[in-house]
Amino acid sequence: MCEKKRCPWAGNLPIYIDYHDNEWGRPVHDDNKLFEMLVLEGMQAGLSWITILKKRKAFREAFDAFDPRKVALYEKDKIQSLLANEGIIRNRLKVNAAVSNAKSFLTIQRKYGSFDKFIWAYVDYMPIDKHREKMADIPATTALSNKISDDLKKFGFTFVGSKIIYAFMQATGMVNDHVKDCFVYQAMKA
Repeated sequence: MCEKKRCPWAGNLPIYIDYHDNEWGRPVHDDNKLFEMLVLEGMQAGLSWITILKKRKAFREAFDAFDPRKVALYEKDKIQSLLANEGIIRNRLKVNAAVSNAKSFLTIQRKYGSFDKFIWAYVDYMPIDKHREKMADIPATTALSNKISDDLKKFGFTFVGSKIIYAFMQATGMVNDHVKDCFVYQAMKA
């Protein structure tokens, strides 16, 4: 039986392979899922993605399944309990960013009807297909991730630098950065 060809970063760890095969680069339009990925990409800053994936279940439990309406209401006691939670990343700046970003997220939902409508408008509601030949062809930022980062900051978001936003765009399928010989790239083209 022939092994599926994947993007090299998927490696051979089952948790990475599952994430690569079933999530990364597949279009996401659910607002709670978009909020989850925005928070997790911010939490990942300075860390490896495997660290985040291993803690994802604990993150979901700690952050009320990433419901931005609930996270926006977190006060000092809840934030302190998050900072004491060994199952998640306990960085005060990142936890505080998740709470303040939830408030900004709700502002965008009120203004645009959904975060999905707001964020996907940047790509005309269609994934950008970059036709990457190899991993070295994939940038860490783009002019578009710079613009989205700047626009989110105007709404009060933090931990949304251009690198974080480009990773978010990749993860949520706004851009298809699977390499061309990856089976997921081929599936996305079908």
